[in-house]
Amino acid sequence: MATRTPPQAGIGDVLLKGGRLVDPAQGADGACDLLLRGGRVEQVGPGLPVGEARVIEIPDGLVVCPGLIDMHVHLREPGQEYKETIRSGALAALAGGFTGVACMPNTVPVNDHPGVTTQIVRKAAEAGLAHVYPIGAVTAGSRGEQMTEFGALREAGCVAVSDDGHPVADALMMRRALEYASMFGMPVINHCEDPSLKDDGSAHEGPTAAELGLRGIPGAAEEVMVARDVALSELTGGSVHIAHMSVAGSLRAVRAGKERGVRVTCEVTPHHFILSDEQLTYDTNFKMNPPLRGTVDRDAMLEGLADGSIDAIATDHAPHHADDKAVEFDKAPFGIIGLETAIPLVLDRLLHTGHLSLTRIVELLATNPARILGLPGGSLAPGAPADVTVLAPDAEVEVSAAAFRSRARNTPFDGWKLKGAAAAVLVGGRTAYVNDQVAAATAFEVP
Repeated sequence: MATRTPPQAGIGDVLLKGGRLVDPAQGADGACDLLLRGGRVEQVGPGLPVGEARVIEIPDGLVVCPGLIDMHVHLREPGQEYKETIRSGALAALAGGFTGVACMPNTVPVNDHPGVTTQIVRKAAEAGLAHVYPIGAVTAGSRGEQMTEFGALREAGCVAVSDDGHPVADALMMRRALEYASMFGMPVINHCEDPSLKDDGSAHEGPTAAELGLRGIPGAAEEVMVARDVALSELTGGSVHIAHMSVAGSLRAVRAGKERGVRVTCEVTPHHFILSDEQLTYDTNFKMNPPLRGTVDRDAMLEGLADGSIDAIATDHAPHHADDKAVEFDKAPFGIIGLETAIPLVLDRLLHTGHLSLTRIVELLATNPARILGLPGGSLAPGAPADVTVLAPDAEVEVSAAAFRSRARNTPFDGWKLKGAAAAVLVGGRTAYVNDQVAAATAFEVP
């Protein structure tokens, strides 16, 4: 689809006038104006005076909400810039409707030292696009042997710690990490997977994998570690966040923990609540970790989204070069990209099916990610950052991997026709992205 990133002008008063404003943090859902001043939300209310503000008229059918935050992405820089850079990832984030992303530490070198964190923060500032929030490694090199200096990582800009892609397999190490991270108000994000049960599997253990001759990864590999981490969070009082949950048993463990008051939160990706292993082929764009699970697990994720058990939707945006994916299934790297497909998929498959309300969707994509990571944002209350996403829930779009801002193209959703898109993004009060296709269809003008 045609898109543009307008030049960055100086920040003046901006008035978003008309449209529907949805802000779960304020319990707001209805016609409302939004005044931005000096990079902050100045005023929210109906019929706000224009004054000297630059006016952005919001057409009927478009929705103004807090800037969306993807709390689980891989930006590959430093070390694997041929797959993605901080700049290209931030451009993809804006095109997907996100004002901020939290990037995992599996870079080269691993983000296990404040020097690496500082480099990421500097590169993001130089790009001047979406906010980039680094996540530091739990252990040196993510090898699970020696804990990193959480305080130094926090001071350098990290908002959480994780060895994502390399589960914290040792229970004592996880206990100490939860205790240490709680001193700095950071969650520990774990890729829950028992390495001994995963072994060299490449797909969900089930009939489809058996028919294709692929080694399986049982759902129990995830479930047992989720149950362990819930228990350790209860023991320590530390905050644990379960990354890319995919198994019904994991959800049961999280629910049980929450009922006991355990500080556990969790996320799910669009591919895990839309696809199942029944769609699995030898196409490596369907290879991700956790793998696509059975329909019972997929349906459980939908139930968790609806009943509030799941806290966030994240993409696990994992860019790979085409050459890396163009190999046998069991030799290909895990992961797909998701920044530029998430909003159409969520709106098409959750909103327009009646499964979730728009308020709940904004909660999952903005309010809760900000709360879990302790970020400014997630709300449009006066004084909040002027980070705004404008959604076009009824826009007809076709996913075109060739048109992505990301450097990567590894998606199973190429060619899908969906209903819903991001119309525009404002970061700090500046117009950072406008979807020209939506603008033309809705007479949406952004001066």
